[in-house]
Amino acid sequence: MALLNDEISGQVRELFDGMPSVVRLVFFKLPEDQCEYCGVIEELITELAETSARVVVETHRLDVDKDAAAAYSIDKAPALAIVGEKDYGLRFFGLPANYEFSTLVHGIQAAGHGAPAQLDEATSSYLASLDKPVHYQVFVTPGCPYCPGAAVLAYDMAVASEWVQAEVVEASEFPDIADHYGVMGVPLNIINETGRVEGRAPQNMIVETIKSVLA
Repeated sequence: MALLNDEISGQVRELFDGMPSVVRLVFFKLPEDQCEYCGVIEELITELAETSARVVVETHRLDVDKDAAAAYSIDKAPALAIVGEKDYGLRFFGLPANYEFSTLVHGIQAAGHGAPAQLDEATSSYLASLDKPVHYQVFVTPGCPYCPGAAVLAYDMAVASEWVQAEVVEASEFPDIADHYGVMGVPLNIINETGRVEGRAPQNMIVETIKSVLA
């Protein structure tokens, strides 16, 4: 049975067909006995690619294709690198299901258009002045209605600045990492390991956190 019904397929086709650039969904998986959702993710992104010629899938085994993993800075699986005309640093770790399906769709659109959709003038101006790396992680769960907003902001910032790497991590699939960062609720934003912002924060709060950790 298909994961995407005709209505959803039609909606994403319309969104993707309007993208000026092709987007590659570079998927890193592990053997099924080591990865509960790898098969589902591969089926999902294959169906997405079937909706539009503007989306293609490239699959790698994390434990085998080490050069490819290093090229995309992938150190765990399941993982998606969402790559447009260039690699903007958009990553999704885990299954992009339920609310997080919209995060994946937005990431594809952002990479395909090569432009952020929702940044205000002050945020855009600050990102244009960045000259230091920003590792921006957003911890999410599929049932969290506030998480896509936080994840989308991270993706938009990464598209706006070559210095920002945005990683959305499905917390329940990576419990050791979630424990390391003390994830008690989602969304949780972690900037360069030390900056911590809980909830769906406004852009200016994320910008101030970036400034503080880079100071």
